[in-house]
Amino acid sequence: MRALLPLSLFMLVAALPGCGSSKDTADTAVVNNGAASSAAETPPIDQEKLKKRIDAVLDHTLNQRRLNTRDHAAWQIVHAILAFGRDLQLEDNGQLVNAVDYILANKPLTGWNLRIGDRGILVPVEEASKTGQGHPDQWLGYLSQTGLTPEDTITVAGQPHKIRELMTQAQWDLTPGLEATWTLMALSHPDFWPTGERWTARNGETWTLERLAEMEAKAPVVGGSCGGTHRLYALAVMVNRYRLENNVTDPQALTGGWAVAHRRVREFMDQAQRQQNSDGTFSGNYFARPGEATKIDDRIGTTGHIFEFLTAAMTDAELQQPWMLRACERLVTLMEFAQDESLDCGGLYHAAHGLLLYRERRWGAE
Repeated sequence: MRALLPLSLFMLVAALPGCGSSKDTADTAVVNNGAASSAAETPPIDQEKLKKRIDAVLDHTLNQRRLNTRDHAAWQIVHAILAFGRDLQLEDNGQLVNAVDYILANKPLTGWNLRIGDRGILVPVEEASKTGQGHPDQWLGYLSQTGLTPEDTITVAGQPHKIRELMTQAQWDLTPGLEATWTLMALSHPDFWPTGERWTARNGETWTLERLAEMEAKAPVVGGSCGGTHRLYALAVMVNRYRLENNVTDPQALTGGWAVAHRRVREFMDQAQRQQNSDGTFSGNYFARPGEATKIDDRIGTTGHIFEFLTAAMTDAELQQPWMLRACERLVTLMEFAQDESLDCGGLYHAAHGLLLYRERRWGAE
């Protein structure tokens, strides 16, 4: 279903409401109880129980935190689609509708603004927006991870078009130094662009996926969107794809931009582990420095974003390391405690996406 290519295959301040609420604040005292205990004092994790708990929090997030077209905008809904794809339903005028079908049909939705560009479909960037697209190609990047293909139909200005036209416009508009995280994420989908082919952008420059990956790998992580986790996720899935397609079982055999991208991913995988908190959460400062977030919303957001990146980047064996298991168990615990809380949709759905990928890679998608 997903564009994620795991290494195991080759051995390897929102104006709109949050996502579901019945209380005003979270009981962080309960969540933090015992958080200072060391890893050595942590009892072994029952992985069968953990699997069932993951399923329960994902089911709650999907079916109890119901989004609607009145109170929620494209920003919230596309993030939810990243996590749940075609399983996501919206409430629209009292009826449940398929979220993917709704947005592809270009039905009324705050922040879902598409228009015809000079090389395809153009989506305006609304910087710092939590209604519309906040970064170049953000919608395309997230939709590409849900199983949609370039040939799926999307309506623009009342006429049918193809998802591929979002990609052709993105490639045409690419320039050196552009924040191209979601462009790279979209092009990591095997059906979107062959790894060895070139294309020409508006300014006449020639691009390849390798050049794009190298540019993103050399861009800052610390200070990037959501601590740079989206950039790292995009790099991980693109490198995974390249290694799979070219049967590169030994990462030391990578060269050029692919080697640069791989080293960047490994650097921050290691940093996530070094800065992991004693309770299993990841740093509340992302990769900038160690530290614990105090609010449960922030703890879910920072740990969930980093967990999502790691799940995309790790081999099957690495996913089963004790420190990663502790991170998974703590993230599930946080989401269990916050079931009645209003949470930021971005952090919530990236956490859910990470847990869904983890569940699929560890135990399959049954």
